[in-house]
Amino acid sequence: MNMNKISTRTISALVQDKPGVLNRVSSMFRRRGFNIASLAVGHSEMPNLSRMTFVVEGGDQVVEQVTKHLHKLIDVIKVSDISEDNVVSRELALIRVKSNVQNRSEIMQVVDIFRANIVDVAPESLIIEVTGDGNKIESLQDLLKGFGILEVMRTGTIAMNRGLESRQDNDNSRRQTASWGEASSV
Repeated sequence: MNMNKISTRTISALVQDKPGVLNRVSSMFRRRGFNIASLAVGHSEMPNLSRMTFVVEGGDQVVEQVTKHLHKLIDVIKVSDISEDNVVSRELALIRVKSNVQNRSEIMQVVDIFRANIVDVAPESLIIEVTGDGNKIESLQDLLKGFGILEVMRTGTIAMNRGLESRQDNDNSRRQTASWGEASSV
């Protein structure tokens, strides 16, 4: 076990889908000195609401501060620390690797082992698409380094609670949603 590894926590937030929200949220992180290891944003299942998934560096105290500050932002509807929950989490990466006729089949074998896909073939390179947790992506990158990685693009982590129950349905979230619903109907 690596004792120098920085502790990370995963936070999910439901926010209003309107211009400037991402800027206000990221500015709050910057002002407070919190480090975002990963940030992913996309439309949610509810109209006019987006879901943000943050991976922040730090322990319980940092997460408590982050969630308190997020709750104060007007555009934030719900905030949940899902670090300890039973979640499905994924990240997507595209990796461009040097390739030629001699090593292409070897690269394809490595890609198959990781259940990744080759999504582009050029005379001197391949683009590989891989989905999984951060460790899987880093392991594939480590194996591909020997061939020569030209470029890497990673999305950041997204996460969702397993099963029907969602930690986002806790009492605090319902209270916030109710007050948001009341405010929006005025």
